[in-house]
Amino acid sequence: MAGIASDMIRGNTDTILLRFLCEKDSYGYEINKQILKLTDGQYGLNEATLYTAFKRLERAGYITSYWGNENQGARRRYYTVTQEGRAAYEANRNEWQNAKRLLERLIEDGKD
Repeated sequence: MAGIASDMIRGNTDTILLRFLCEKDSYGYEINKQILKLTDGQYGLNEATLYTAFKRLERAGYITSYWGNENQGARRRYYTVTQEGRAAYEANRNEWQNAKRLLERLIEDGKD
């Protein structure tokens, strides 16, 4: 199975992370596991990309972080989405849906 070209997804990393955080508070490794599962292992975020995106989202006020209280293993930094982050997710999702429609017209229309 061919992998997904990173360039096709890179511009949507923040929206992808916000999507998972709109569902529940989470930490980087857990989100990346979900991404890998949903893409059948075709796409995942490397650690540097993941944590750079978290920092960017936190600076923008879209997420906040806190340390989990782990009794076993390493302490994890959890992220939670803010109201501004939820609004940004919805706006980004709408923009993506519009771009998807336009790209389908430009690439697929008339190709039967």
